[in-house]
Amino acid sequence: MADDTELHRISSNWMNHAQAARYPYHFEWLGRPVIQYPQDIIATQELIWSVKPDLIIETGIAHGGSLIFSASMLELSAICGGPQDAQVLGIDIDIRAHNRSAIEAHPMARRISMIEGSSIAPEVVAEVSARAAGKRSVLVLLDSNHTHDHVLAELDAYARLASIGSYCVVFDTVIEDMPDDTFSDRPWSRGNNAKTAVWEFLKLHPEFEIDKSIQHKLLITVAPDGYLKRVS
Repeated sequence: MADDTELHRISSNWMNHAQAARYPYHFEWLGRPVIQYPQDIIATQELIWSVKPDLIIETGIAHGGSLIFSASMLELSAICGGPQDAQVLGIDIDIRAHNRSAIEAHPMARRISMIEGSSIAPEVVAEVSARAAGKRSVLVLLDSNHTHDHVLAELDAYARLASIGSYCVVFDTVIEDMPDDTFSDRPWSRGNNAKTAVWEFLKLHPEFEIDKSIQHKLLITVAPDGYLKRVS
């Protein structure tokens, strides 16, 4: 599939049309809006099973569906012999009261903790780093503000926490590949987004490589060039 240019063209056209219909907003995970493409949910599940993290760090909480997803995967991993006390830590600049209440009331809440504040604020980075200290396996998922400068700052702050053999996943790199007017109401755009930040980050960080096998099998993904594997 990686060499099938027509299939890639069709997939790209489909995503452009689906984005106009707010496609990722149609799905929930265990009762909470997840705001992700199902294909990327499956890929993240595969990573969690492979890496068996005892900590997942997520930037961007929104309605909490992604936190619930990660916590439920950690619960299943524990049942299957994975880390018994694995946790997911979510960071968001604005955790709205009704979302916090729904997350804290969810059956998966015991595996979830949250920090309210900018993900790139020094005090937040310090707290997250302290919580990651001593963990055997850490998976990082970046999905907050998608501007180049913000994502690059997140990568500088959190990618180093990913364990060797684990991943730092940068979502919404697909912005670079979509029509110019797709996100006219947002501060990110082509030339100023998560993918351009990934490209700049990788110039100075050979310890990470893009795992293109993931995007090649997904075809439809919001994270092309965003599945970064730590190799050293």
